[in-house]
Amino acid sequence: MRDSNETHPQAPGQNAPLATSRRAFLTAGLAAGGGLLLGFSLANEGMAAAGAPVQLNTYVKIAPDGAITILAKNPEIGQGVKTMLPMLIAEELDADWSKVKTEQTLADTTLYGFQIAGGSTATPTNYDALRRVGAAARSMLVQAAAAQWSVPAADLTTRAGVVTHAASGRTATYGQLAEAAARITPPAPAAVTLKNPRDFKIIGTDVLNVDAPAIVRGVPMFGIDVNVPGMLHAVYVKSPVFGAKLAEANIEAIKALPGIRNAFVLRGGTDPSGLVDGVAILADLWWTANKAREKLEVRWEATPHSNDGTQEFAAKAASLKGAAPQISVRKDGDAAAALASAARVVEATYAYPFLSHATLEPQNCTASVTGDRVEIWAPTQNPESGRQLVARALGVPPANITIHMIRCGGGFGRRLANDYMVEAAAIAKQAGVPVKLIWTRQDDMAHDFYRPAGVHHFKAGLDAAGKVIAFTDHAVVPGEGERPAASAALGATEFPARFVDNLDFGMTIAPFGTPTGPLRAPGSNANAFIFQSFIDELAVAAGKDPLQFRLDLFGPARVLAPLPGPRPVAFDVGRARGVLEEVAARAGWASRGSLPKGTGMGIAFYFSHLGYFAHVVKATVSHAGAWQADRIWVVGDVGSQIVNPINAINQVQGAVIDALTHGSAAITVTNGQTNEANFDSFPLVRISEAPPVDVHFRLTDNPPTGLGEPALPPVMPALCNAIFAATGKRVRTLPIVPGDLTWS
Repeated sequence: MRDSNETHPQAPGQNAPLATSRRAFLTAGLAAGGGLLLGFSLANEGMAAAGAPVQLNTYVKIAPDGAITILAKNPEIGQGVKTMLPMLIAEELDADWSKVKTEQTLADTTLYGFQIAGGSTATPTNYDALRRVGAAARSMLVQAAAAQWSVPAADLTTRAGVVTHAASGRTATYGQLAEAAARITPPAPAAVTLKNPRDFKIIGTDVLNVDAPAIVRGVPMFGIDVNVPGMLHAVYVKSPVFGAKLAEANIEAIKALPGIRNAFVLRGGTDPSGLVDGVAILADLWWTANKAREKLEVRWEATPHSNDGTQEFAAKAASLKGAAPQISVRKDGDAAAALASAARVVEATYAYPFLSHATLEPQNCTASVTGDRVEIWAPTQNPESGRQLVARALGVPPANITIHMIRCGGGFGRRLANDYMVEAAAIAKQAGVPVKLIWTRQDDMAHDFYRPAGVHHFKAGLDAAGKVIAFTDHAVVPGEGERPAASAALGATEFPARFVDNLDFGMTIAPFGTPTGPLRAPGSNANAFIFQSFIDELAVAAGKDPLQFRLDLFGPARVLAPLPGPRPVAFDVGRARGVLEEVAARAGWASRGSLPKGTGMGIAFYFSHLGYFAHVVKATVSHAGAWQADRIWVVGDVGSQIVNPINAINQVQGAVIDALTHGSAAITVTNGQTNEANFDSFPLVRISEAPPVDVHFRLTDNPPTGLGEPALPPVMPALCNAIFAATGKRVRTLPIVPGDLTWS
């Protein structure tokens, strides 16, 4: 479990609920054409202390005809946030959801605060705050009706966009009251009374994704669909070796090709997250520009990482087995002495590969530059980071950059980086016309910020009763010097840390230049596999049921105090035990002994992004070693409320199927460049391979938290533990090689 070390770029404390110290501001005014325009802004104390100006943003608009528009402030990447966030406002507003329209805001942190799709932060950071927006609006409408009818506001009720005075039978729609309400001084958001959850009418109900009807009709709404008058289509050719500078290119020959409107070299730095050297080719049609690259001849300079390779990385990691780690991550007790006195010592080496995000929509961006003004249409998870990147590259004030957040065709962490945004802006500036940049699938695979690879050398000691008395891990991860690559570090709270008296975690950095970054449940997606698989090995060595072995390790229900750090998080052992025990019951874990040979069940637990999740996988392996997940049971604890159940189930099922790809896909590197270029060599799970996924949420008296990431990590260890139960073959290296699983 990884409870305090996962980060996304500029993510606001993803492992902590919204701070109660934030100050809120609320204003109201008349909308164009009449009606109520409600603005609400959150400014944290750090911003206020720095003297930053506070601008009030608009979330709710009520038209005279009763139509309600609610703005969604976070990027929509398929996680349903464009539906969920407005639901929070609409619930406390007592709106008629059938009359609610949602709109995506522009990217503007001065108005909307953090606007990031990452870290499963949307629910914990907005659950109370946006409900207060709706409650304040409802209060103003009630006050307007009370003034018109000369009755106490306390005597009025609201429901589905109507205010009612039961004693007199009078009613008024929100549309009829909107103008009057707009003239009322808004209440302080902290002072409004929120609903008791038992009175919810919208939160907790299945609400259709607001964009779903348009998506199934094929309505253009993704970044790849954007069209701007007068724009040209562009491709951008970069070195296949990361960080290489461009030496020369046959630009004039490319410009002379039929249909090519322009071609030129752009110079940049060596950081792949920003603008790097490349050749831009522009045409009226993207196909024409992309075909022209076949004629492009470029010579790239060598880099210090031109000889990097995954085989070399694996060899380096193997050579470090038994060596002292370069960096000490955590030391409790005396692990060496405990191992020396153990009745049994278990050793194993686990490894996992680089992975591509493989978003179905390749990276793309449309940009227009006029003087020192920039307008951008981007499918981005982290627009403010992109704004700052473009401002530095083009030398324009950040305030002069307008960013339209376009619906993303998948993100999974890839679009937290904005390299494609700065490329489009730089090309548009040089070309002097609006430009739409689209990467090919090959570009996308070759220039990702990959999930980092890693190798872990484990050793654990058991006493005569099978209790774990010592546990060590020496992790070898890519990076430079003593700095691990992004999302590669071993955390100090990985389970069983804090549950074994004698524990030693260490880390060694193997120099490697391939760029890495967060992929759905960063860090956790790899560490869950290795730790929960090795713990399964210890259960077998101890002769114990893997479920009971975990429960024994956890011990009695209690809350462990958070470790010091920027995002302190307590760990509730009772919640961990609860999801483990319930998923076992739902899956029929106690009856797994009746399964035929070749079929087995595996179990795993992981805590990340404030979510407690336990999975059971039933898998079958053929005699030839081909594996198939037959069914997966999931029990999650993300607090007291599931905002949109149908979307929550979709989120979990999607995370599970996404994780299964980790069993078959890998990115490999030779001479500093990736070998895989498309889905033929980086296979995603196909429909025929996707098993039924049973999802259940265990509601507990805790603040609601996010769902995009915490359901993913337990999948691979539960699957690999099921494969062991089916065949007796232990999977210690991903991806799974069927030839290693043959049995008779």
